[in-house]
Amino acid sequence: MFLSGLLREKGRRKMNKIFQDSTFLGVAISLLTYGFGSFLKKKTKLGIFNPLLISIIITIIIISVGKVDYDVYNESAKLLGWFLTPATVCLAVPLYEQWELLKKNYKAVVAGLVTGTVTSMLTVFVLCLICGVDHKGYVTLLPKSITTAIGMGVSEELGGYVTITVAVIIITGVLGNILGEFICKVFKINEPISKGLAMGASSHAIGTAKAMEMGDVEGAMSSLAIAVSGLLTVVLASVFANFI
Repeated sequence: MFLSGLLREKGRRKMNKIFQDSTFLGVAISLLTYGFGSFLKKKTKLGIFNPLLISIIITIIIISVGKVDYDVYNESAKLLGWFLTPATVCLAVPLYEQWELLKKNYKAVVAGLVTGTVTSMLTVFVLCLICGVDHKGYVTLLPKSITTAIGMGVSEELGGYVTITVAVIIITGVLGNILGEFICKVFKINEPISKGLAMGASSHAIGTAKAMEMGDVEGAMSSLAIAVSGLLTVVLASVFANFI
């Protein structure tokens, strides 16, 4: 038993050292697993094989089997995080291309995004109230539907668990990416503007990736929804935070 434990500890230290000595190993693993997920998605055409979801699962397995400390892996992969904000800003390009359409429908767009943001927070409030979640857990979940770059700041400002907020945001986005188009079909939502706003407001950038696959208008409106929903959440979260 003692020898077995000693060998496991030695193996864990060795794997941690490999990650510490390699600046880009975490980045390489993240990109390769995402690429594999993209390959599966193209081959199977199934929403369950979402590239981000596949990447997360495989990376967790690698870290768990290799006994790699999360902080060590995160340090090796943090370069990817630097691209998060620029990538979000780039979503303004399809919005610019559909600017005239936006101006014609701005009242419906504003009404839809305000309603979507408020509904998201009310849902979190009601479920946390029913489940007896404390204040810290509640504010952790409030920014679940906005992009990670904004959600992390909101959670930290309100005193939530930032790492859990990131996980919840990713889960929300993946579910939106997988189920969003199906839900639109079930409820017979056929208007491209409505579909785009719904995807962006409920599942941020990951949902926007799916919206862009659905069409140019959907992608543009979803990009708008990310920015506006994020801003509304920043403002309203401080109000909703007082409810529990």
